[in-house]
Amino acid sequence: MYSLRQAGSNWFDALCSTLLNLDFCQSSHDPSLFISKDCLLLVYVNDCLICGKSDIVVDPIVASLQKDFVLNSQGSVGAYLSIDIHHTSEGFLELVQPGLINKIITSCGLQDQSSEHNTPATMILTADLTGPPREHSWNYRSIIGMLNHLASSTCPDIAFAMYQCAHFTTAPHHVHESAIQWFVRYLKGTSSCGYILWPSYLFNLDCFIDADLAGTWSSDTSEDPPSVKSQTGYVISFASCPVLWCSKLQTEIALGTTEAEYISLSQSARDLIPMRGLLQELSAATKLIVGSTVAHSTIFEDNKGCIELVSAPCMRPRTLHIALKYHHFWSFVEAGHLRIQWIDNINQLAGIFTKPL
Repeated sequence: MYSLRQAGSNWFDALCSTLLNLDFCQSSHDPSLFISKDCLLLVYVNDCLICGKSDIVVDPIVASLQKDFVLNSQGSVGAYLSIDIHHTSEGFLELVQPGLINKIITSCGLQDQSSEHNTPATMILTADLTGPPREHSWNYRSIIGMLNHLASSTCPDIAFAMYQCAHFTTAPHHVHESAIQWFVRYLKGTSSCGYILWPSYLFNLDCFIDADLAGTWSSDTSEDPPSVKSQTGYVISFASCPVLWCSKLQTEIALGTTEAEYISLSQSARDLIPMRGLLQELSAATKLIVGSTVAHSTIFEDNKGCIELVSAPCMRPRTLHIALKYHHFWSFVEAGHLRIQWIDNINQLAGIFTKPL
């Protein structure tokens, strides 16, 4: 019963028991993922996403579940996720969310304006406590919520701009309102453009990371404590397709560029290492040949001081103060599971998550 505190736990225990009887195995890296020899089942609250190579594989599982549960089909994966998935003749997938983008445009009252922009952000936002107040009445917090969903699903290009605006949700001013209007106009000009998944033949799990040391600090923001914190950005890709990206402020104050980059590297490893284990589980169940991914993952870093700190780990005077929680991945580097490789700024894919375009 939904009114009972233990309802969710009881529901999941019942589902687990049924799936285990159907020869599924529960993932050790993600308890909501169940794996069989020819099918994957992912659970989110009381929704199940079933993946198989054909209906011949999926239909018997659905029929078995219907013996114990009441199931309602939500249609395709795209319909469930509210994402339009287009299969192109060139062999890649294009993911777009025109419905959500149009809802955001309408909520901001920009549907009848023709002006569009080519970039999601052009400046670093500050609190601007002495600046003019907001002019419009649309719900700032609601717009941020929709933009956050869009940035985390199909529009990684707006992640940094969205984070900046979300930082001032509590007390937005005119400058923050204008920033939202700017990149909503950017969305208006790119609403028909999709997030493209074009897998390569090399099934490698790699990571691109970047950091911006105290990127919001200036003489005008010197009294604002968060302005001295650095920005972290990284993107993890499988078969050259981005599958996870992040743009966020670091929790500690970095005292130099090398330290800021090293903290970003450590934060990205917290997602990359579990994802490696999950990929190995999936490859064993699906017989997917993942090539060198089982052996190692490459982390692309554009700061040579950070690479030196990882390649020859030792306590130096300038890095002695770094908390031990940022050294957790050393054993994976020493064992050869993670490989750190330098990359120039031009090819650093994570740059769009730490700086305005």
